[in-house]
Amino acid sequence: MMRLIVPLAAAILFFAAGPCRAQLAVIAHPSAAISAEDVRDIYLGDKQFQGGVKLVPVDNAALQQQFLAKVMELDAARYGAVWAKKAFREGLSAPARKSNDLEVIEFVRRTPGAVGYVASAPPDVRVVQKY
Repeated sequence: MMRLIVPLAAAILFFAAGPCRAQLAVIAHPSAAISAEDVRDIYLGDKQFQGGVKLVPVDNAALQQQFLAKVMELDAARYGAVWAKKAFREGLSAPARKSNDLEVIEFVRRTPGAVGYVASAPPDVRVVQKY
């Protein structure tokens, strides 16, 4: 009986942890008074200021594909095409890319107007929305 219970318990724990790993949190510097509804417009370059503060979106290379699918409802090719047009027509630059959660968190902490996304936000960072 124990031979069946241990593997079953391990499988339950593995699959129960899956949704936790798949969670995304959009975070922002305290100076960026944005809402969850603003996130898409910020990452498409359509919203650049909020209350006099320049918004500075940053991509997380480790989670970009998941963010684009869940939040932006775009694939990487379409996202790149949007920014190529923005660069050509409006002179805008695509969001900078950081390698991982730690780099994104540090960037958001020290950059007024910064907005980023991570898998797990520390308690001292403002969470805009969880997906």
